Amino acid sequence: MNILQDPQVKNDRVKLPFKFDPKRMLNEYLALPLNDFEYYNVIQLRAPAHLVDRSLPVPPPVEDYADGSWTEWRNTSELEKSPYLKEIVECFSEITTVTLVRLLRLAPYSEVKEHKDPTLGLDIERSVIRLTIPIIKNSEVVFYLNQIPVEMQLGECWYLNLIDSHSVINAGATERVNLTIDMIPNANLKAVIC
Repeated sequence: MNILQDPQVKNDRVKLPFKFDPKRMLNEYLALPLNDFEYYNVIQLRAPAHLVDRSLPVPPPVEDYADGSWTEWRNTSELEKSPYLKEIVECFSEITTVTLVRLLRLAPYSEVKEHKDPTLGLDIERSVIRLTIPIIKNSEVVFYLNQIPVEMQLGECWYLNLIDSHSVINAGATERVNLTIDMIPNANLKAVIC
């Protein structure tokens, strides 16, 4: 039985009704200081406040870091220099609290092994969810969720239930770059996703 046709299986992927300009995102990405890297690289756009401003104290340890409430979150200088990417983040800030925002870079001929992120699901209590917006991809990039490819196009915005098994293969000659935005799920956001 095809998992996508089984009414008992929850939809593990939802293309959201947001579309962003891939050329503007790409131009701002290319304007950032980009380091050479092997395999995988992360550019922080929004991070815990004490990592953005080193003069701030480190928050005290907590039992559960999953929902992001353990710290304040601030835009990095990279996001402040990227007005369109900042506009995208602010779009979601109007819906809910945005926590971690990153550009995830996967090198050519690399893969992210299958894994699960136990705190990135819509139905997980005290958690955040992650939205994904592709900026750079090639025809050889495949994102698998529950062993089924997710056909994400540039500029599209996707909710993926990342508590399920997922992996990425980049068999192409160019890097893959996604904008990922973590946020606290609330009724407004759930209304958009469900």
